[in-house]
Amino acid sequence: MMSVQELRLTAEQLEGTEATLSQWLFNIGDAVSEGEPVVELETDKVAIEVVAPCSGVLTEHKFKPGDKVEPDSVMALINTEAQQSVSQADKANKPEENVLTTNVVAQQSAVNPDQSCRHLMGPAVRKLVAEHNLDIEQMQGSGRGGRITREDALSYIASGQAQKTASNNAINSAVAMADMNSRMVPHSSMRKAIAKHMVESLLEKAPHVTSVFEMDMSNIIEHRKWHKKEFAEKGVNLTFTAYFLAASAKAMAAVPDMNAQFHEDALEIFQSINIGVGTALGDKGLVVPVVKNVQAMDLLGIAQALDDQTQRARENKLTPFDMKGGTFTISNHGVSGSLMAAPIIINQPQVAILGIGKMEKRVEVIEVDGRDEMRIRPKCYVSLSIDHRAVDAHQTNAWLSCFVNEIETWGGV
Repeated sequence: MMSVQELRLTAEQLEGTEATLSQWLFNIGDAVSEGEPVVELETDKVAIEVVAPCSGVLTEHKFKPGDKVEPDSVMALINTEAQQSVSQADKANKPEENVLTTNVVAQQSAVNPDQSCRHLMGPAVRKLVAEHNLDIEQMQGSGRGGRITREDALSYIASGQAQKTASNNAINSAVAMADMNSRMVPHSSMRKAIAKHMVESLLEKAPHVTSVFEMDMSNIIEHRKWHKKEFAEKGVNLTFTAYFLAASAKAMAAVPDMNAQFHEDALEIFQSINIGVGTALGDKGLVVPVVKNVQAMDLLGIAQALDDQTQRARENKLTPFDMKGGTFTISNHGVSGSLMAAPIIINQPQVAILGIGKMEKRVEVIEVDGRDEMRIRPKCYVSLSIDHRAVDAHQTNAWLSCFVNEIETWGGV
């Protein structure tokens, strides 16, 4: 009797989030090893890989790409006895058809072993392909069934072939534009979710109002200059964003109504300050991992948490849990050159989102001994978009005043 185990998507992996099957990393009839990623899912915020619970041969897919997958669903079946038979056949050098069932062999033989898995790439590989405009048909895959691994992509980039391919692609694109051709790029689940949340937040739920202040960055620039090496010796990158989280926590203590969620019958004000930080994923969209309990952390702890979240976001290793529980959000849009913006509260029912603009040197006029003098200072615009149902201009400007003052008078580690 065939011994079969289920590949199941647990509720803990989704944390209640809806998922869409993105791609199968193995075909029916392929041998899989315990702990090896078998299928990739995409939620509205993160990509999830579900790994094999045992070693064996994949005998059935329960879903196809594009299908919605609910928590606790059985996604595939794995024949554990077939794996044992394959191992014994390898030792005895016996033909594979004497090992597997006729049905599995028929499915497996229909797959070209050199090309069947070329298009199946993990999140890290897809990120490299998108960033460097790689042509996967020009790359040699060393993974199972010709699958391209991260090492394959890095080797291809290092060889210089990627630049030649990109140049050829640019020429081809120019020709295509001359012919006024176009192509349709299907929206990902993440892009659809972002669009849905933005429309709901701005047009259907929250009347937005934005207040803008100017902020002098001199003090934290100086502080960071003296402490960056100290943090680096502890394996931590000290970024300006860490200061922004710390200053936000201080401002929340002064204006706790900003650390809240709006409900129809009440304003829910939180004691824990859990700050989501918008992290761009290139053309794919953005994610908002949450640093929890910021009020209990010093600058080092905040910087460590940010380092971890940012790294895992770029490697598509965030889990649904990392995205949950936020009470406030920061959009550091200045890193891409934006001077000023009025961010939309994407994480409803939060009541506010902070925008940080690009830092640049500006001239300001100050009075010295009764005379006006000009001086150059590194400054940026900070904006706070609020849900006007929950708070008013008074709380908004009080919060920004406290935040700006904390940055401009920074002194603690």
